[in-house]
Amino acid sequence: MLCDSGAPPGKRVELVGVADIDGFDEIIDVRSPGEFAEDHIPGAINLPVLSDAERARVGTDYKQVSAFDAKKIGAALVSRNIARHLESHFADKPKKYRPLVYCWRGGNRSGSLAHVLRSIGWPAAQLDGGYKAYRKAVMADLDTLPDSLRLIVVCGRTGSGKSRFLLALREAGAQVLDLEDLAAHKGSVLGNLPDRPQPGQKYFESLIWASLRGFARNEPVFVESESKKIGRLHTPDTLLARMRAAECLTLEADIPVRVALLKEEYAHFLAEPALLNRQLDCLVDLQGHDRIERWKKMALSGQWDNLVAELLVEHYDPAYNRSLSRNYPQADRGLHLALPAPTTESLKALSAVALQHFA
Repeated sequence: MLCDSGAPPGKRVELVGVADIDGFDEIIDVRSPGEFAEDHIPGAINLPVLSDAERARVGTDYKQVSAFDAKKIGAALVSRNIARHLESHFADKPKKYRPLVYCWRGGNRSGSLAHVLRSIGWPAAQLDGGYKAYRKAVMADLDTLPDSLRLIVVCGRTGSGKSRFLLALREAGAQVLDLEDLAAHKGSVLGNLPDRPQPGQKYFESLIWASLRGFARNEPVFVESESKKIGRLHTPDTLLARMRAAECLTLEADIPVRVALLKEEYAHFLAEPALLNRQLDCLVDLQGHDRIERWKKMALSGQWDNLVAELLVEHYDPAYNRSLSRNYPQADRGLHLALPAPTTESLKALSAVALQHFA
């Protein structure tokens, strides 16, 4: 494969550490699509120099034939793929274009592309240690960054408008860590999003890392009172522990307000009751067959207000009360805000009160 050792004077590839990845025009992940799909630096693009099949072929030849033969085959494949990227993705890049390139260990795959780009004249850099160094930095930072932030945990029963309240805070200029948005899940047994699959655990952690490192240390960060699991994903331990020790505010709303908000938030269930009924089967052990079957009939007959109210009173509120007392006992001592109506204006007004209180 191409390497950096024979580069002309002044063309050697600059090595950059994980702490210095900001400020590049693009971050390019040259690993295979399968590697990229599992996890990558948020915002990076994938320009593989070996496809999944090509990477497997080179690896097999390396083990079963010889390292020399594998490198010959790999060099030819990498060269063809780099040529294709040069003729497509890089064709209109200006002379001052400055990308950061990385692969698994910061070796031949990223070195090959970075060397070619610098030979052309672009000031490309290579991530020192590659994805492996990046992943190590993410895990280390997730253990330390939460303790450097002033977290404000937003509590409230299901349907009290917590997610929309976080949106109102963000639109007002506040710092917000929306874990449910990053996890593509609403956090409950019915929380799967129909149009967004959940990311993998590693990429979820990457998204959290990117958010945390971007927050100002002298301003509050608002986050919802999540549990350990959000769908099938796990909230990082240090972050969760910091959340459970943080200041709290609680949103309160009457049942009719909560019903209205939930009907908007879960409109996909109203449009397809059978989808909800499949999810309700997950509650059989807690609620019993008779109650679940009655709820399914209510969904099919369009009795949404009554169904949502019953779900809140019979399932979600008792579960929330148990969880809150166990995980966020300080919520009772924090600021309480009453949401009078399921409107954007009401949420904006409450966000202004919260920002003033925690300023």
